[in-house]
Amino acid sequence: MVKETKRTISFMLIYLSVAASGFIGGRYLPQEYALGSGKNILQVIGMAMLVLACCAMLSVFTQLHFARRNRPAVEGLMLARIYWLIAWFVAICAVAYGFGVLGTFGTAFSMFGGMLLGWSLQAPVSGFAAWILVSIKRPFRPGDRVQFPTLASLTGDVMEIGPMYTVLNQVGGAIASEEAVGRHVLVPNAMLFGQVIINYTARREASFMLDEVLLRITYDSDWAEAENILLAAAHEVTEDIITITGDKPYIRADSYDYGIILRLRYKTRVKDRAETSYKITKRVIENVQRAQTIDLAIPFVYSYRSGHDKRVEDARRGASDAGEHEIEIARIKGGSTCVDPEDVDQLSISIASEGLLQPIVVKPRGDTGDFDILAGELRLEACKRLGWKTVRAIIHGSGTIKPMKIPGVPDSAGPVQMEPFDKNL
Repeated sequence: MVKETKRTISFMLIYLSVAASGFIGGRYLPQEYALGSGKNILQVIGMAMLVLACCAMLSVFTQLHFARRNRPAVEGLMLARIYWLIAWFVAICAVAYGFGVLGTFGTAFSMFGGMLLGWSLQAPVSGFAAWILVSIKRPFRPGDRVQFPTLASLTGDVMEIGPMYTVLNQVGGAIASEEAVGRHVLVPNAMLFGQVIINYTARREASFMLDEVLLRITYDSDWAEAENILLAAAHEVTEDIITITGDKPYIRADSYDYGIILRLRYKTRVKDRAETSYKITKRVIENVQRAQTIDLAIPFVYSYRSGHDKRVEDARRGASDAGEHEIEIARIKGGSTCVDPEDVDQLSISIASEGLLQPIVVKPRGDTGDFDILAGELRLEACKRLGWKTVRAIIHGSGTIKPMKIPGVPDSAGPVQMEPFDKNL
């Protein structure tokens, strides 16, 4: 701002110097150098420079005035541009007057300039007419909440209705709520003739709207108690509105895949919609948490990968509990039973996708560190086909297996002697 002011002062001094030189020099210039208006060229230049000097002086005063009132410096610069536009037009008229062609210049300007002005001022004139119409009919007033559906559903509180613009305090946009965010939106009045406008507060004495709060409960919840909680919260929060309007809250319900959707509908003030919804929701959730017969319905999303990982983890945990061990396949000596290659191929595909869900059974071969396979030869061959180095196995050393706790069978049943079985399983 200081830089712009200094530059404007410099121009003002230059223009004043040139104007003074022109007026002083013009007095001593012979009369035969006079132009059509009786002024000589130096006097014409002096008049034009005097106009520009006055414009510069007015610009400096405007900038200082805005600075003294702690207004943004750019506002003074914006007005200064208007001053300079007018000053240059007056300077051109002064030059045309000095040369005696002001009438011709005025005729040409009225022909072409009038047409250009009429075309360029079409929107401002329409905006001014819309301002007069709104002031007379008053479809909305300052303080009303309006929405423009065709302008990306722009919603805002009317702050000012001027000759050219209607200023809105935008509602929503920056936040997912119907609350004023403090962002001012200027809507040209010329657009009002072609826009659909929704006024939420058309009547000052009845600026209310219908809103709803949802509660999702399970099918086995106490429906009646849930309704009582919803209605009690709505009556407590909107008691004054119920007194004014006479409209009491009510409930509607829908069913969906996971339970019941209870819709609490109530009247609320337009500008207090978000706050009212918050208060009701808070009271409802607090009471539902204390209730023993109401459960909230939460959608369940099943993931195949998550389920597969859980099955593998459960299998590993079960293997650890059953005393399974990881044994090198090279140390397991198979029997002489032949297996079908097609069965091995099919089983290897299953093990590759699901893992080895059932371990094989082996027994130690003396003190050599090797093992003989007792059961699961087909699974062993499939693991070899997959290139596994180790396999999960249960080491059987005594020919008997530990008794497994089975409901209805007494613990005194003792160990069970193993019977011959098919080793290919």
